[in-house]
Amino acid sequence: MYEMIIVGAGPAGISMAAEARTVGVASEQILVLEKGDAHSWAIRKFYPAGKRVLANYKGIEAVCAGVMCISDISKDETLSYIDRAIEQYQVPVRYNEAVHNIRPLAGEGFAVETSKGSYETRRCVIAIGILDKPNKPGYRIPVSLNKRIHYDLTSAVLENEECLVVGGGDTASEYCQYLVERGNRVTLSYRQTEFSRLNRVNYESLMALEQRGQITILRGSNIKQVEEDNPGRARVIFEETKFLPESFAHIVYALGGTTPTNFLKAIGIAFDGTVPVIKDGYETSVPGLYLIGDLSAGRKGGSINLAFNMASAAMQNICGHTPDFCQS
Repeated sequence: MYEMIIVGAGPAGISMAAEARTVGVASEQILVLEKGDAHSWAIRKFYPAGKRVLANYKGIEAVCAGVMCISDISKDETLSYIDRAIEQYQVPVRYNEAVHNIRPLAGEGFAVETSKGSYETRRCVIAIGILDKPNKPGYRIPVSLNKRIHYDLTSAVLENEECLVVGGGDTASEYCQYLVERGNRVTLSYRQTEFSRLNRVNYESLMALEQRGQITILRGSNIKQVEEDNPGRARVIFEETKFLPESFAHIVYALGGTTPTNFLKAIGIAFDGTVPVIKDGYETSVPGLYLIGDLSAGRKGGSINLAFNMASAAMQNICGHTPDFCQS
């Protein structure tokens, strides 16, 4: 039986393992399970190359409480930092292994069932990301446009093209900045008239792009239909008559994503409406089962340093309940 199994190899999961190693838990008594083929899937998938990773993302003060901490660094530097932490703390990660179920054992601990087997552990930490699948528009998109439609900016290289970004959150703003830097002519479609969800840096950057004429923002616009427009372009038709149909080479959607709520409910975690019930130290309603990372930070997620700090708080809670678990 493991002392701790951690589900998810993002910043929260890796820092949780680092905290456990720091208090004296042997490497062979820890197991990190990751469904992807590399750690920090969300950073790799949704952060464009060269993007700055802000220590105080979304205005959360960059105060570090645990053994891991970052300053304002690039995407690649962030991934390298986590690489070094895995090596330094001898964190055992099994990739390409998805967790399907977690169930309490009679007496103590949990059985963790995965795509490759089943494990037993005294305590379990869920550190999966807030996004399970990207949200897609409600209107139909022709199959012939599949290569023109994107839900991230890591799967295609877009340069010197006419691009439409759809969304109004931080990700949409960051996509616009990234595309402009690569010589694209960018239009942003946002259904609201005011940007209320952007952090200060992204808001100021987006407004500066508009003022310099590097981006066109269609405030209060709602897309009604997307159809193929020769040769292989996407013709966008808006609900509002003041916005004329436009043709774009690519459309990038930044509409957020669904959270893995059903998975959390299925393993017995109580919810208060749409929010999981979290006690002190990020322990859930299931004793010995912890939830850290974006799923505990709220609907919009949080900073990487906040994820690190959550791991520290969870470890302090574990040590408080079971002092023999912590040797240092």
